[in-house]
Amino acid sequence: MKIRILTALGAAALLTLGCASLPSPQELDAQALAMHKAAFRDQGIAKVDRINQDLGQKACSSDQPPTEVVAKQVEAQAMASIKWPAGGNYLGDWRQGEKLAQNGRGMTWTDPSAATSANGAQCYNCHQVSKEEISFGTIGPSLYNYGKLRGVKDPYDPASAAIVQYTWGKIYNPKAYAACSNMPRFGHMGLLDENQIRHVMALLLDPQSPVNR
Repeated sequence: MKIRILTALGAAALLTLGCASLPSPQELDAQALAMHKAAFRDQGIAKVDRINQDLGQKACSSDQPPTEVVAKQVEAQAMASIKWPAGGNYLGDWRQGEKLAQNGRGMTWTDPSAATSANGAQCYNCHQVSKEEISFGTIGPSLYNYGKLRGVKDPYDPASAAIVQYTWGKIYNPKAYAACSNMPRFGHMGLLDENQIRHVMALLLDPQSPVNR
């Protein structure tokens, strides 16, 4: 009997010692990050620093959703990052916007630098954009009739200013409106330049574009 009790106590002691020696969540995160960095290398325009996370990425890749306080902090930082278009010129050419929506290339290690090659907007990867398109993703909501459904008859009418500004901000940095948005931060991350965003804006808001017909 004594032997069995001593054996049980010894096993309990070993179990307690083992639990006490487990790494903390912070240590596990550091180990995981080190493993990620060791597994990748810089190649072309794809650099290992893409692994580094900002506040929004850290908050939204956790196994728990961010608290309301953290979510508001992420949204405030994202809103502050938005660069509004020069001269208040929000719209470009919807025809160029459609080409960008169809273009899924960019930001891979085989692509040249952004300075010498433009990225696509990849809109159809996640959204229906026009009724003619038969192949599109469903991660995001349909954008067909985007401007029409929101009453934008003339994007330059002051009555449309709020939705025009919202649309620009949503493309530039969607985390300003939803901390854990899955939408790429096209402007904030340099995926699209100002003129490209104008063209996508025109695709969404110009009454003559295929989106609103």
